[in-house]
Amino acid sequence: MLLKLMIMKQWRRLLVFAAFLISFQLVQAQCSICTKTAEQLGEGPAKGLNKGIVYLMLMPFAIGGYIGFRWWKNEKIIRGEN
Repeated sequence: MLLKLMIMKQWRRLLVFAAFLISFQLVQAQCSICTKTAEQLGEGPAKGLNKGIVYLMLMPFAIGGYIGFRWWKNEKIIRGEN
């Protein structure tokens, strides 16, 4: 039963990661000023600008998630849990 639960958790993580990767390509993260600038630059640079905006938006969440995960793991070790 425990093995089945672990496999389900791994599949769930894989599906969430795959959904994140797919949705990352669909995100349009431009304010009105950036949209006007991107229209003037053309299609190629506009895609690069959009990817840069998304990258800058996600980095604080990634760093916070990493810190939270490490904190959680250390607390788990201190309490003597598995």
